[in-house]
Amino acid sequence: MAKEPVVLLPRLVQLLAQSGENIRLARLRRKLSAALVAERAGISRNTLHAIEQGSSTVSMGGYLQVLFVLGLEQTILDLAADDVLGRKLQDAGLHVRARAPKQPPQQ
Repeated sequence: MAKEPVVLLPRLVQLLAQSGENIRLARLRRKLSAALVAERAGISRNTLHAIEQGSSTVSMGGYLQVLFVLGLEQTILDLAADDVLGRKLQDAGLHVRARAPKQPPQQ
């Protein structure tokens, strides 16, 4: 039974393509061949090519392995790190309840 392919919005396809291009440029700046990076990452050259093309079919683990080989694995922590909208929504939904002051115990 084949899985249904995930249909991405054009903007998301563009973001993946840019991420793949950034990975390719990082590899080229380090003067590493595709074969060497693929071998060190434990993936095939075809998978590395798919990553550099921004393919949505490659697992996040594959992307992370390549980032590790390039010494960029910590950049994954930047994903959703600065969630300004989420914090604003959270703050807007906070209900501050005013509590009555505690009464001293009666004697």
